[in-house]
Amino acid sequence: MKEYSLMILGTFFFAFSVSIFAMPNSLAEGGVVGLALLLYFGLGWSPTLVTLIANGVILLIGYRYLPKSMIVKSIITVPLFSFFLFLLADIANPIDDPLLAALYTGVFTGIGFGFIFRSGSTMSGTSTIAKMLNYKFGLELTGTNFVLDTLVVLAGILVIGPLLTMYTVVALFIGKRVTDYVLEGFESKKIVHIFSNQHESIARSIQKNLGAHATILQGKNYDINEEENLVYVVVKKQQLFFLKKLIREIDIDAFTVVHTVKDVSGGSFNKAHYPTQVTFSSEKEEKKFYKEQAED
Repeated sequence: MKEYSLMILGTFFFAFSVSIFAMPNSLAEGGVVGLALLLYFGLGWSPTLVTLIANGVILLIGYRYLPKSMIVKSIITVPLFSFFLFLLADIANPIDDPLLAALYTGVFTGIGFGFIFRSGSTMSGTSTIAKMLNYKFGLELTGTNFVLDTLVVLAGILVIGPLLTMYTVVALFIGKRVTDYVLEGFESKKIVHIFSNQHESIARSIQKNLGAHATILQGKNYDINEEENLVYVVVKKQQLFFLKKLIREIDIDAFTVVHTVKDVSGGSFNKAHYPTQVTFSSEKEEKKFYKEQAED
């Protein structure tokens, strides 16, 4: 039930973005929706009918390349999107600032696609075409999808002009970023590699004070041709300062490398289970703790 709720909500947000911000401000999109908008701006064709027919035909041809569960949801998503477009058509006025319109378009499109993808559904369109070309000719999936969307966007230069096409690119970029945040979360995590001769003491301190799962990896120092050990750990962003402090207390010369990731689950990111692990009843309490530690 949750998946279908996300699917319906995401489809509404995407249709809302197209009807309220893209269409009144002469902005296009990528894929089939973008092609429908260009036909609307150039020839006056209804985006509702174009998206319904085009996505329906693509879905019908490409059903064999998609999982059955995705097919079922897409059969619902495609007509639902056209229905929402029909309901929201001609109720919005242009925004004086096209850049602001592009930002709004990108944000609501990103939220919509994020919810649709989280539900396990798809909007059919160029992604399905890319899957078919991959299956038939072995073309790379992501690159093919990018090329197809780019061709539609570039075609907009002939219809809406180079300036509005550039604003469309801005909207697409914002939409991609927002979709990533919806899928992966806003709070980034930090992967930390710690090279030190005191690796066991550092790993023990991390587990005791942060409750984070620390892994000791074996490697080889190329310069001196000797084996060395490093500690691999993933922590929340706000824990990074305290982690560095723990490292410096044990080995001030430790070589530390930090990478940013967004999606981490399981392990020490679940409920605390170590006897000495520091736990918090709320995020506010956790931030207060690390702030006090940093001031010490």
